[in-house]
Formats: sequence, structure tokens, C-alpha cells
Amino acid sequence: MEDMQILKRWRLILGAESQKQLESFGCGGLSAEDILMDTALSQIYGGNSSGSGKLGGHGPSSPMLTKWLGDLRSLFSPMEIRVIQKDAIERKGLKQLLMEPEMLEELEPDVSTASLLLMLKDQIPEKSKENARAYIAKIVEDINRRLADDLRRSVTAALNRREHSPIPSAAALDYKMTIRRNLKNYDVQRRVLLPERFYFYERASRSASRTVILDIDQSGSMGESAIYSSIMGCILASIRSVRTHIVAFDTAVNDLTDLCSDPVELLYGIQLGGGTDINNSVAYCQELVTEPDKTTMFIVTDLYEGGNRAQLIRRLEELKDSGVNLVILLAISDSGKPCFESGLAEKASSLGIPCFACPPEKLPELLEAALKRRDLRIFEKTAYDKR
Repeated sequence: MEDMQILKRWRLILGAESQKQLESFGCGGLSAEDILMDTALSQIYGGNSSGSGKLGGHGPSSPMLTKWLGDLRSLFSPMEIRVIQKDAIERKGLKQLLMEPEMLEELEPDVSTASLLLMLKDQIPEKSKENARAYIAKIVEDINRRLADDLRRSVTAALNRREHSPIPSAAALDYKMTIRRNLKNYDVQRRVLLPERFYFYERASRSASRTVILDIDQSGSMGESAIYSSIMGCILASIRSVRTHIVAFDTAVNDLTDLCSDPVELLYGIQLGGGTDINNSVAYCQELVTEPDKTTMFIVTDLYEGGNRAQLIRRLEELKDSGVNLVILLAISDSGKPCFESGLAEKASSLGIPCFACPPEKLPELLEAALKRRDLRIFEKTAYDKR
């Protein structure tokens, strides 16, 4: 039975052309569900299935596309669907998936697809614009659900580490102090700690005590990073103890700080796909710094500089020497280790500026460490090693 399942999987991988050869090894026929799966996969990965033609041969309004997306939902997990959708767009040129209202309603939320949608937003027809915004809103909601609470807790822990409050709040519980102060109440027989008193961090102050600047590269290769860092900026902007600036750049600089209250609107303010002048943007951000020793600046870029490279290095050194806590994020992405300009990355590192990529789930940990001005070199070594 196990051998039959293995043969059936190979049949689905290799396509209909392998049917006769695999039958000689004992592979039986496909079930109705297998045939449906085979048809859905063959539309993207080739082969002559029992389906009626390929997706690429149909117009953007073809009902076959809608049926195909529906089939994916019934046959595959959300993670598998995202991979197939991405391959559909890249391998078959199915950008019409992003141009038709009914298609956008069916697409599984995916950050890489959203970055492509934002890149093409000026080409989206009027009839699809509201659906496109709804799709981006799903991405915002998903990232907020995954990161918002942890990012807020990170800021609270970083800014109020030594200030404690008698007001109970599970999110603000100081676990280490609570355990340390109550070790005398450890019940050896039951192997439990019985605290007499709990210790909580004080609530964040009503006025901003730190500044965070997010300087975001809008080049096409930075699409996922731009989405994650922009939404992170919107979350930080909602915290009164942090003054947040969000700046996006290609060859020009666009200050998006005023859009922080609406993450969807902010993302629509990003123009993915332009050139890159990091030096120009860093110069703008320098003007935003009023208290260097209370400022953390994240430059989110792959460091492929199209501007004045020598001047950029001087500006980075000036910011570092002034007391700004400067961090270069080569990518914020689920896609693994990024492509980046290694020479400029090495130069930044030699100036004592941490330079690394970071998966989204580590952003809260990174933010807390950065606000506490801890050594971030561990992130350079382990950002993708323990996923």
C-alpha cells in the first residue's frame, strides 16, 4: 500500500506523460480527487492533463481561472496554495490574476503576491481597485495579528525595564523579577512556585521618550521587506512612548509618516520598482534626528546603491559617531537569506553598524534589543539559523 502511494505521488509530480511507465511498476489509476489535483497542477507545471487546456491560453475573465483557484482551496494547504499562486504568476505570466475583481477575492493572502500587486497598482483597472485594497488589507491584518502584540510588548520591556507598577497586566509582567523575588516560596514537593507578589513593568510614558526612524528601500527586489517594515512602523506609531518616522526612497525620498494611522494607505504610498539612492535618503533622515542618543534608525535596503557611495559611507559614519543607534536590515522576509551588495555591507559592518537580514517573527526580539542598545551581532549570525 505504501509503495502504491509513492507511485501515485510520482505520477502527480511527473504528470500524465508518466502514466504508462508507472503502470508497468504497478501504479493504479487516479481517484477523482487525484485527477482534480493533477489537472490543477498541470495548468502551471506543464504536461497534458485530462483538463481542457492551459490557463495561459484563456483571457483574464475566463471562468476557468476562478474554478482553478477554487480547486486549489479544496485540494491544498494555504502554504502550498501560496507557492502555486506565485508560480502561476511567474511561470505563466498570469498577471491578470491581479487585475480581475473575482480573482483577487479568491487569491490566498501572500506577502510576495501583495508586493507584486503594489508594484502594478497603477495598472489596475478601476473595477478592481477596491478589491486590490481589500487584498492588501488582508495582508495588513495578517501581519498585525502575527506581530502587533509582541512588538508593543517589546517596546514596553525595552523602555520600562526598571520601573515597576502595582497595576496588574499580564502583558507587562516582569517574569524574571517575579521569580527571583519569590524563590523562597518554592514548594519542593509539588515543584511549583507560589508567588506572594507579582511585579509588573510600568505602563509606557504618555510622551515619546525614544525615536525610531524606518528608512525603507522601494526598489522592486525589496517588496516584501517594504511591506513588513511599513506595517511595523504603523504599529510603532500607535505607541505614544515612541516617536516614529517612516521614510521610503528610490531615487527620490517620500516621507510617509503622516499616513501611519492607515497602513493600507501607507502601503499604497510606496512606489515599488524604482532606482536606488540610499545616500539621498540617509541625508533626509539625518535632518529628522534631534536626540541622537535616543534615536534608533533602521535602514531597510539590499545596499545596491545607485547614488554617491562614498558620501553614503561618510553619512553612515557621521550618524554612528553622533550616537544614533544605526541598524541596516538587508531584508525582512520569509524567503530566507537575501541577495545584497556584500562590499557595502562589509564596509558598514567595519564601522560598527550591524548589517543582517531578519525574518519577520524575529522583529519584536530585534526591536527590544535595539532599543536597549544591546550588541546585535548575534542577529547577524543567527537570524535565519534557528527558524
